[in-house]
Amino acid sequence: MSSYEEYIQQGLGGEAPLKVILCGNVEEAEKDKIGVVSVVYATEKKEWAEQKIRELTKAHPERYYMVYSVPLDVDLTELSHYPSIAISREDLE
Repeated sequence: MSSYEEYIQQGLGGEAPLKVILCGNVEEAEKDKIGVVSVVYATEKKEWAEQKIRELTKAHPERYYMVYSVPLDVDLTELSHYPSIAISREDLE
């Protein structure tokens, strides 16, 4: 199993009830590139989240998708790791 697939399974298998899919990609601006991270899907159903991330990665292989299990009514910035996708300078070149 690839590490990307392991991350997907970890996100889907988390105990928190909400499954959130984020999309990271680089977009062309007028004279520059910008990194964009978007929340693209949210559900409480693990099976729906798994189906949706498979659909999205197949339809848009140039983008990076990740799924997270997210607790409700919690300041996510206080968790050791919360939903995010890093976009490096190299991604923008």
